Amino acid sequence: MSAIELLGLTASAVAAGAINAVAGGGTLLTFPTLLFFNTPPVVANAINTLALAIGTAGSVYGYRRHLGTVRPWLWRFIPVSVLGGLIGSVLLTHTSDKTFSKLVPFLILFATILFLAQGIFRRFAVLDDRSGKHAEHHAIWGAILFQFAVAIYGGYFGAGIGILMLASLGFVGLSNIHEMNALKTVLSSLINLVAAVWFISAGLIQWSKAGVMTLGAMAGYYLGSHYSQRIPQKRVRQIITIVGFVISAATFYKEFIR
Repeated sequence: MSAIELLGLTASAVAAGAINAVAGGGTLLTFPTLLFFNTPPVVANAINTLALAIGTAGSVYGYRRHLGTVRPWLWRFIPVSVLGGLIGSVLLTHTSDKTFSKLVPFLILFATILFLAQGIFRRFAVLDDRSGKHAEHHAIWGAILFQFAVAIYGGYFGAGIGILMLASLGFVGLSNIHEMNALKTVLSSLINLVAAVWFISAGLIQWSKAGVMTLGAMAGYYLGSHYSQRIPQKRVRQIITIVGFVISAATFYKEFIR
């Protein structure tokens, strides 16, 4: 790597880690940065997934005291999360760079819209405790099938899966946001871990770039966690949304107009 590429990848990873700690959506920075430095799209996604897997796995520790409460839900969702993550990652390795390049603008646009609608999803996700509602049998199975679809998408691309899961968990009766985040974090970690293992076995990882981005993301996550109270989250969300739409427009132009 050149000095400029090393600096660019490190800076994007630090920024993404900090953004994930504050608001989420860091993938919208790291993935396009890898593409900018001529990383093949499928390889860029694999590198991004590996760095994400390490980062999210470390954040599980922060929710350890809530894991006992959500254990019954873990047993329901873990099997489909692992299977879906594997299917998604296998699908990616059977997608050519040319085909994936055509999909990238749509995937980034979808992830950006999800991020923009995060507040709406969260409002749907948190049910009123006073209503006394419990998840019905069919709603639970619907949530399991939905989680399976989210896991496939997560193994294939992954940006925005946390937002989708929060919405789904709210619909089945969970209302404690800390417990929901604990469950979402564990499931996201598993999806990314399964996908990362498959990408490693498929030889898609460029280890120099993966190492730089993992270290940068960890540093950014620490800084973001430490200084998050000083950063106006609304402003961060606005910046991420603008960046996402700009990147989506640029990739649409590159793939379909130029």
